[in-house]
Amino acid sequence: MNTYKLVVAGPRGKMGREAVALCLRESQFELVAVIDTQHDGALLKDLDGYIEGDIPVYTNMERCFSELHVDVLIDLTTPAVAKTHMEIALAHGVRPVVGTTGFTEDDIHSLRAQAEQKGIGAVIAPNFAIGAILMMKFAQMAAQYMTDVEIIEQHHDAKLDAPSGTALKTAQLISEVRAPKTQGHSDEEETLAHCRGGDFEGMRIHSVRLPGRVAHQEVLFGGEGQTLSIRHDSLNRASFMPGVKLAVEQVMTLKTLVYGLEHLLD
Repeated sequence: MNTYKLVVAGPRGKMGREAVALCLRESQFELVAVIDTQHDGALLKDLDGYIEGDIPVYTNMERCFSELHVDVLIDLTTPAVAKTHMEIALAHGVRPVVGTTGFTEDDIHSLRAQAEQKGIGAVIAPNFAIGAILMMKFAQMAAQYMTDVEIIEQHHDAKLDAPSGTALKTAQLISEVRAPKTQGHSDEEETLAHCRGGDFEGMRIHSVRLPGRVAHQEVLFGGEGQTLSIRHDSLNRASFMPGVKLAVEQVMTLKTLVYGLEHLLD
């Protein structure tokens, strides 16, 4: 069994803590360092919430990759820094697995070119929950037959982007099998701005941000005399870790950037 040397960026975040726990419990994963904005030179066990781990903390990612042999960077931080982290990782021959959303098409094109130039893999996943990937696939299948569709996504109130990357990815997948279409009444008028949600080729996307939520999405289809609802709920952040594990294992076999976990499922 191959052993992969991993670095986790953002170990004090909620997702970062789950990723660290994943690395520590999986026998084929070896956590060699973490990247944090503070505590340079400390050990993982010195950080709040940790009681084990003689694993070094770096604030400088370039120095980390220069001093250590690293196979994969797991980055579950923020859109503001994830692109820079990916560029640093690729420049050092480290394969990034990133769960942060907010990348533009130009960002993805540029990062894919960098990965291919190095001949190594990279993964960006708007959602690491395998159930959410299945929801998107089922929604794309349904959209071939039911073309009136709206998406409602709900997340915790600390989420920075709206709509979510999962909602946008769902809409993009649906658009591959559905022609743009104006939905609702032709004389429809919003008496309160934006109450009909965002418009993606006629599909409406609605974003909810509330404390107590984690990650939830429902895709609603309407047809003559019938409706169809496809829903996925992540009840805790551990739900994303099987997908992270899959991405780490698969990224070692890739020589390009893959956007979306669905491309790694059989």
